Amino acid sequence: MKKTLATLLLALPVLALAAPATWDVDSAHTSSAFAVRHLVISTVRGEFGKTAGAVTFDDKDVSKSTVDATIDATTIDTREPKRDEHLRSPDFFDTAKYPTITFKSTQVEKAGEGKLKVTGHLTLHGVTKPVVLDVAGPTAEVKDPWGNVRRGFSATARINRQDFGLAFSKTIEAGPVVGDEVTISLDGELIKKADPKTAAK
Repeated sequence: MKKTLATLLLALPVLALAAPATWDVDSAHTSSAFAVRHLVISTVRGEFGKTAGAVTFDDKDVSKSTVDATIDATTIDTREPKRDEHLRSPDFFDTAKYPTITFKSTQVEKAGEGKLKVTGHLTLHGVTKPVVLDVAGPTAEVKDPWGNVRRGFSATARINRQDFGLAFSKTIEAGPVVGDEVTISLDGELIKKADPKTAAK
C-alpha cells in the first residue's frame, strides 16, 4: 500500500503536466485572412479585424482537444472602402443579418510532426458546413514579459463560397469576376488561462 501511494505521489507532477489546458485567442496578435481570384487573372486579399475564441489543448491526447472561434465579419478590410461596403452588403456577407463567422471543432487529430488536422462546423452567412483546418502548431510554450504563457499557431482551409450562399458574381469572357474558391488563413497567438485553483491561492 505504501509503495502504491509513493508511486502515485511521484506520478502527480507528470499527470499535472499532461492535463488539458485552456487557451484564449489573443485578438491583438491574431489575424484571419482570405484570398479569392478576381477576373481570373489576379488574387484579392482581405482580413477581418477581430478574432476571438478559446482552445482546449491536450498534449497527451490531441483527440481530446477542442477549438471554438468567432470572427467579427463587420470588420472586413480589403483596403478598398467601397469594396468592403459591398462585401458587407446582402450581395455577400450581409453583416447586418449575420455579423459573425463561427467555427466549432468536431475532431482534432495529428497530421504529422507539429501538425494537426482540425475538422469542424463553419457557420458563415447563416449556413453551416463541415470544414477542415490544416494546422501548424501549436508551438512550444513561451512566457511573455508580463508572465503570460503563450503558444502560436497557423492554419489554412479552402472553401467554396457558393456552398455558403455567397453566390453574387458577374461573368466576363475570361470567366467569373469573383472566383468560387476562397483560401482562408489564420495566424495568431494563444494565452494560457490561469488554473482557477492556482489563481485562488
